[in-house]
Amino acid sequence: MNTPLYPETSADLARKRRELAPAPLQAFKAFSAAVFADGALPGPTKQLIAVAVAHVTQCPYCIKGHTAEALKQGATEQQIMEAIWVAAEMRAGGAYAHSALALDTMGSHTMQQHAHADPAG
Repeated sequence: MNTPLYPETSADLARKRRELAPAPLQAFKAFSAAVFADGALPGPTKQLIAVAVAHVTQCPYCIKGHTAEALKQGATEQQIMEAIWVAAEMRAGGAYAHSALALDTMGSHTMQQHAHADPAG
């Protein structure tokens, strides 16, 4: 039997969310509508950003939903794939940039070892 890792979205799940926490759900929907409304950035651009962020946060529901919405709003498949590549670069770039923490720790560790090896130093 092949059980999916994530359940499919359904009316039952939506109903349960609504029943368990109606006020936060309503607030979230209003927030989402405001965020994705045309503004300084047009809707399709915002959807491309959402596709990229969804890949970084690795939310399968967001990936599917925002990819579909980006297409619906006129984004091309090439634009979507480029947005995904931007996300991949940023994720990898974050690991590279944060290596400064490891390098700093290694440097401190080395200085401590030298200080313990040579108490006069």
